[in-house]
Amino acid sequence: MINILSDRFKFYDNFELINADVLKVDLSMLIKENKSDNLKTAKIVANLPYYITTPIIMKLLEDRLDIESITVMVQKEVADRLVDTPGGKNSGAITYGVNYYTEPKKVIDVPNTSFIPMPEVNSSVIKLDVLDTPLVKVKNEELLFKIIKMAFMQKRKTLLNGLTNGNLASKEQVERMLADLGVDLKVRGEKLSLEDFAKIADYVSEKLTK
Repeated sequence: MINILSDRFKFYDNFELINADVLKVDLSMLIKENKSDNLKTAKIVANLPYYITTPIIMKLLEDRLDIESITVMVQKEVADRLVDTPGGKNSGAITYGVNYYTEPKKVIDVPNTSFIPMPEVNSSVIKLDVLDTPLVKVKNEELLFKIIKMAFMQKRKTLLNGLTNGNLASKEQVERMLADLGVDLKVRGEKLSLEDFAKIADYVSEKLTK
């Protein structure tokens, strides 16, 4: 495909083909080098390898690239999780990350019959409009996502058990924190909003890490 594409676009001076691992490419520098009066904004459009969808999307967001949006095709079940509202029936840890950085929406579902040969899974195209500032303010962003990850490591367990088993603090400390924040001790992490997790992260920053 590299040879075919290189030949197909060889007469275009506004096309550059890079044969590399997207997880290793310095996209920030690449965007910076291509920004000009004619290219004021950058957008990412791709058909992502389904087996590394999450690492790619989170890298694009966590690297704080100077981009306007990300439009990608992914497996339908993954798309449903990415565009769901935090606390929704399809939400997972990745849902909170996507909603923290972007305003996500589904563009269209793509049935497996659209492809030859026909894959086993259906797909969806989603668009993530990157926010100028994160959806919520938090004192320690890294801690926020660490806590969210703990809450979803064992989805069937309560938030209390998830945070305790994740060694965030002792069970007594976590119980006191949840009580102070007005969070039901029996609630599961998947039922919390992004704002709820931000309050927990700020509480830990202020009262449990000093």
